[in-house]
Amino acid sequence: MRNEIELEAIIEDYLNGKLTADEHKAFEQLRNNDPIVDHKVVAHKVFLESMQQYADILLLKERMNAAHDQIDVAAISAQVKPHPSKLVRFWRNNQSAFAVAASFLVLAMIMLYSIQSQTKAVGSFEALNREVKQIKSSQNNLIRTFNTKVQTNTLAPAKFGGSGFAISSNGYILTNYHVIKGADSLYVQNSKGVSFKVKPYYTDAINDIAILKVVDLSFTNLGLLPYSIKKTSAGIGEQVYTLGYPKDDVVLGDGYVSSKTGINGDTLAYQIAIPVNPGNSGGPLLDNNGNIVGVINGKEHKTDGAAFAVKSKYIMEALNAIPQDSLSKRVAYGKKSSLQGLKRDKQVEKIQDYVFMVKVYN
Repeated sequence: MRNEIELEAIIEDYLNGKLTADEHKAFEQLRNNDPIVDHKVVAHKVFLESMQQYADILLLKERMNAAHDQIDVAAISAQVKPHPSKLVRFWRNNQSAFAVAASFLVLAMIMLYSIQSQTKAVGSFEALNREVKQIKSSQNNLIRTFNTKVQTNTLAPAKFGGSGFAISSNGYILTNYHVIKGADSLYVQNSKGVSFKVKPYYTDAINDIAILKVVDLSFTNLGLLPYSIKKTSAGIGEQVYTLGYPKDDVVLGDGYVSSKTGINGDTLAYQIAIPVNPGNSGGPLLDNNGNIVGVINGKEHKTDGAAFAVKSKYIMEALNAIPQDSLSKRVAYGKKSSLQGLKRDKQVEKIQDYVFMVKVYN
């Protein structure tokens, strides 16, 4: 218990900038090397921010109550038809209260406008990252602090989640940029429930693609990837399927290409008739031969069976932006997939170990 309190005190000093330069550097190194400490830092940061927001709300309520107390309702009623000079005096006596009330009204209008603007901005396109209510780990490892050890078996809950898939055997994973945007800390979780810390390695906001690199020493080489990237474009009516994490275990979605363009004729993406949900963003889209034809990134708002996937050519552009010697056994481009000729259930069985849940902390 004492060690736990000492760790919390160190974390709070770290977040408040009270550590010395050497202590800060040592703690940064500890945070990078120990995922559970990193989780605790993120969780404590969220807690402090929540407390500040609560304090701000209480302060606003106090100011509103004070403004209400300053406004004399009886005086207003008595001056329904006041003399101009009386109106001026009334304004001077109550202008601070009116200013607070007006500020609150303006703030409310700005918030409402902001929400409406965001809704209009996305149009009928809905990104498919999802909020994760709670993710727990069964780890019983000892957390290393500077000179203490603390035992724990629970990780802080992630805020958002999506999907991703391996593009090399040595821990490079592709997902959507919108899934990881603004993240303080990132992890991927495999089909067996094991999590690994990752960092953004390459991002392309325009094409909505990001490549993550596993930086966890416990990660083991995946071996030869079973799928390849399709060199030619997919045709309308072509059968396709996807694997992703709209919930805490992998889910199969089956369908077909319904259009060679995305929403509003966007040539970046295909439109696909396939059931997808929040959490599917970043999942691979494959044809019957096990070739990746795209990466799921959204759906039509309030319309089932109308999803979108960034085309495989943009996956290749991202791969080509990475030095060749960084990727060990990278995903093949235009070559025969080892999944070709297998039934769907056997293909899924081989693929699922290469598809990951992406967990976002901020």
